[in-house]
Amino acid sequence: MSGGTPESSSIPKDSPVDFDDPLYVQPSDNAVTSIITIKLTGNENYRLWRSAMTRGLKARNKLGFVDGTLTLEKTESSKVSKWVSVNAVVCNWILGSIFETIYASHVYSDKAEDIWNELFETYNKADGSVIFNIHQQINTLKQNGSSLSDYYNKLDSLWKEFDGLTSLTECVCEAATKLNDHSKLIKLMQFLSGLDDVYNQVKSHILLMEPLPNVKSAFSILSREESL
Repeated sequence: MSGGTPESSSIPKDSPVDFDDPLYVQPSDNAVTSIITIKLTGNENYRLWRSAMTRGLKARNKLGFVDGTLTLEKTESSKVSKWVSVNAVVCNWILGSIFETIYASHVYSDKAEDIWNELFETYNKADGSVIFNIHQQINTLKQNGSSLSDYYNKLDSLWKEFDGLTSLTECVCEAATKLNDHSKLIKLMQFLSGLDDVYNQVKSHILLMEPLPNVKSAFSILSREESL
């Protein structure tokens, strides 16, 4: 049968979308999307910011743009333009999560990896003043009417940041076990000392326990009492 209608076999079919491809960007993940809720302000919150940003990039399969595993040089020639486009999106994600005074120093960098490394070199510093500031926050933090969960999570975040800055060489010796037990005891005391007075009775009960619970168990005990 004649007619000028092209055969269906000559019509190109759309290629299936590979959602696992790092070069694929979700429609909701555009250049102005905020993938984390905090902003980098400097040395004092760099490690927290980097941890949050790393998780955000991993969740979107874009960590390769900053860790050196997905570079322009390793990209197939047919996908170079796509790499350039997605790299620009990742750049904007990073730049959108840093404070304005820091933004101006990095806005001219063209690669997400360069911005990532520049921020590391500039702000991944753990001098005495940073460690002292975190230690002081830990020892002066009080619940002050906030929820038990908010107080615990704030303290736990400070502990993790402090431990990350002052971590010792790992070993399995007896001294290391005792040091770990001592650290757990100090954290328990810090946690209990900052509680509001309304928890005094439960706090006294915890302090009489033998052996003393770790801070997570103490938090669970207090939470259960609070819900009664």
